[in-house]
Amino acid sequence: MNEAKDSLPTHPHMSNDEFRRRAHEVVDWIADYMRDVETHPVLSQCEPGDIRRALPDSPPEKPEPFETIMADFERLIVPGITHWQHPSFFAYFPANGSPASLLAEMLTAALGVNGMMWITSPAATELETHVLDWLRQALNLPEGWQGVIQDTASSASLCALLCAREKITGDSVNQRGFHAQSSDAPLIVYVSDQGHSSIEKGAKIAGFGRENVRKIPSDDEFAMDPAALERAISADREAGFRPAAICATVGTTSSTAIDPLDPIGHIAEKHDVWLHVDAALAGTAAILPEFRWMLDGVERADSFCFNPHKWMLTNFDCCVMFCRDTERLVRTFSITPEYLKTDAAGVIDYRDWGIPLGRRFRALKLWFVIRSYGLEGIRAYLREHIRLAQRFAEWIESDAAFEILAPHPLNTVCFRWIGDGSMDDPELDACNKKLLDDLNRSGKLFLTHTRLKGRFAIRLSIGQTYTTERHVHGAWEQIRSTAAGLRE
Repeated sequence: MNEAKDSLPTHPHMSNDEFRRRAHEVVDWIADYMRDVETHPVLSQCEPGDIRRALPDSPPEKPEPFETIMADFERLIVPGITHWQHPSFFAYFPANGSPASLLAEMLTAALGVNGMMWITSPAATELETHVLDWLRQALNLPEGWQGVIQDTASSASLCALLCAREKITGDSVNQRGFHAQSSDAPLIVYVSDQGHSSIEKGAKIAGFGRENVRKIPSDDEFAMDPAALERAISADREAGFRPAAICATVGTTSSTAIDPLDPIGHIAEKHDVWLHVDAALAGTAAILPEFRWMLDGVERADSFCFNPHKWMLTNFDCCVMFCRDTERLVRTFSITPEYLKTDAAGVIDYRDWGIPLGRRFRALKLWFVIRSYGLEGIRAYLREHIRLAQRFAEWIESDAAFEILAPHPLNTVCFRWIGDGSMDDPELDACNKKLLDDLNRSGKLFLTHTRLKGRFAIRLSIGQTYTTERHVHGAWEQIRSTAAGLRE
């Protein structure tokens, strides 16, 4: 009988000793990066195609030394990075992190957990359940609500829309498809005209169709108008349509406008429509007692989500979704082939609480962050960012060449340059786009834009972990000096 042959490749894995040495080198690189990130341009200065042109056309046949790989990482990859961890990153909403979160992420990668079921790692499931109840308490959400970690708010909103679809159709779409419905009347989704694009995308994926998304007018503060919502639902019912879901927003992406949840919740209850609350960024601020008013009426919602990876010191990705009726969630997503059946009783299998089967152990970094900072530390961090945003707004208001275009209750300020006030809106739009482009090309800061009441608005959103007043004041000085060039 032949002896068993060693099946290892001729080039083995790193030895444990080499891995330890290389890991220290990588951690040193990360620590240096966190310390020196301000030396990089915030927005990558690469042109389209630069990175690919610098890479070999074909994969290597033979192993390459780790030193070579790291050198190419620094030479090719780092210049192509837009630095979200830069304290002068004021674009979009932040995707921040913290040392505690990064360390937990390293441990998660080492454990290699797939937390799809309780049995595949009991600690992953039970920690997720427990930490999310901590957050439920911190947000003062109703007793009995349970949470699950999704990857992003887009996924959480899609889950909510699918639950709404199955609720109104009596689970018939999941079982037999849309053609099996007893009625051909379209199912309708309602969202503010300031709501996130993920709602419209989710409606497409869930089969509602873009034409069946009603964009409800917003008021002067860019919040959903409940009276307009009531009129739209009543009109659809009279037309024979079936209202299925309302998606309210706490902290819109354009301006952090806050939809009034209590009157919207009353409307949802009156018409028996699923109410989902998207609080992707602003939900974190509800940990502050002085901002909990944003969630007044949330107890009337069926589901609620926010992203700790935006403003709670937790690196991307991590979205927390709470549901009033998790049985509906499980009924919508559960499917159990033979190879996933277990004898474990009375446990949660989170694979039944969302779209993917495989699930990362995201609860570990939340646990590290909450314990490392405490709610007191997280609140102090949030209050400072809000203070800085209000300070920036004061500088805008004190300069007659600029104007604020939306309320700014939290960390985001929307503004534009108006010069001497003699230009009309189309001219101002062009000037402000040029101002934004010039600012971003400088590499000293990164801002993005939106449109409010048809006007081009520049957004400055403060939420990066290490942003201080020095960075915000530096941004203001750069904005003023760059705008001065528009007059010439």
